[in-house]
Amino acid sequence: MMDDYSRMTVKEFLIALSSSSPTPGGGSAAAISLANSAALTCMVCDLTLSKEKWQSGWDAAEKIQNIAAPIFLDALELANKDASAFNRVMDAWKLPKNNDQEIEQRKKVISEATLNAANVPMETAIKASNLLSLLPELAEKGNSNAITDVAVAALLAHSSSIGAIYNVRINLLDLNEKGLNNKTIEISKKVEENLSKTLEIVDKKMS
Repeated sequence: MMDDYSRMTVKEFLIALSSSSPTPGGGSAAAISLANSAALTCMVCDLTLSKEKWQSGWDAAEKIQNIAAPIFLDALELANKDASAFNRVMDAWKLPKNNDQEIEQRKKVISEATLNAANVPMETAIKASNLLSLLPELAEKGNSNAITDVAVAALLAHSSSIGAIYNVRINLLDLNEKGLNNKTIEISKKVEENLSKTLEIVDKKMS
């Protein structure tokens, strides 16, 4: 049975990540980065909602928290799903190829497993991009005492999305999936824009 990374301590997960085992790997690490980003986002929202001083930002903080909290849980699950998807690809490559029928079946299973292994990090990339798109507003309207936490959340969401996209791309190398390739380009542009917007606001508030 595969480990449930969400039940591990930070140290246990990092030890597993540093081991020679291929799972958890970069895809799971990207998902955990997303979980960290979502957690920090929720923290800043809480720090905004708990202070009368930041009442002008309550509506924004509540809206953002209602989106970030489910992303946090989804990200933990995506860390597991990514490892499971990779293991499925490895199992597909081990299928027998003793005759034409087995060769064709093996090819089909490998293709399906590889597409699934691309779709999982794509989900991570999309969710990270969606979270990052909320952070310029949180930087602008949230508790400014936690402004650097918004910056870290943005950087984590950015690295999660771009890291996940690399995992999508490597799985698409042998697949004819132009739509997914185009989607990675679209997401990459979006996260760069929203990271820049967020950090610009953070830097302005700190100057």
